Parts: sequence; structure tokens; C-alpha cells
Amino acid sequence: MHSVDTLDVAVKEGRAPWTDVQLETRDFIIFNDGFPVTPGHTLIVPRESTMENILRCFKYAVSMGNANVESKNSEITGYNIGINVGESAGQTCLYPHVHLIFRRDGDCADPTGGVRNVIPGAGNYRMPKLGHFL
Repeated sequence: MHSVDTLDVAVKEGRAPWTDVQLETRDFIIFNDGFPVTPGHTLIVPRESTMENILRCFKYAVSMGNANVESKNSEITGYNIGINVGESAGQTCLYPHVHLIFRRDGDCADPTGGVRNVIPGAGNYRMPKLGHFL
């Protein structure tokens, strides 16, 4: 029988360092990111590392992002959602977690390309490049 990795095990093993809980549900826990890139940077972490629960985390992130953009009481004008899988993708906490990064107009010089900016210089696809891949 294949065992499923869980948040409880990851915490005990030191792979899940998050402590600042916003909300707990049956399927996931929402934490404030310990190193936020914008105010409100949130992590949605599945209690069990299954595809179904990770997809629930993404679904919640989209719902939470849309609710904040649509709110008349919020300065949030957009959001990015992402997950880092593997060291080459920048994963440092070795348990799956979905990042919800709230965005505001003017929070960076050039947001063109959004998540494409994980590769320095590759974000703004409208600018001429010296080479396609580094």
C-alpha cells in the first residue's frame, strides 16, 4: 500500500516550516508567507499531498484572488498563483504549497509577463532578446 505524505509528517520532519495560520479547513491550511513578496502573500497548504487536495488549494487560491480583486474595500488589482516543484524551480520547503501573491497597480516597475519573470530577463516577451533560452 502506498502511503500519502501529510502536512503533519512534513512538520515533524522539518519540511514544512509555516506557523502563521490564517485559516484551517478539512483539506488545507492557509498560512501567511514568512517571506512575503507583497503584502498578503499567502500559502495554501494541503493536509494530504494528493492531486485532489493540491487542486483544491489552487481552486481556493483563484476564489480568494478573485474575491479580493472584486472587493470595493481592497486595493488589490490582480494576483499571481504558483507552485514550485523541485530544486531547479526554486522549491525550498519540501512539501507542496500554493502561493497566492496579491498584486497592486504600481507594485513593480514592469509587471509584463507575470509568472514568466521567474526567469530573469524572460518576463517581458515584448522586448527583443539576445537569445531565446539562457
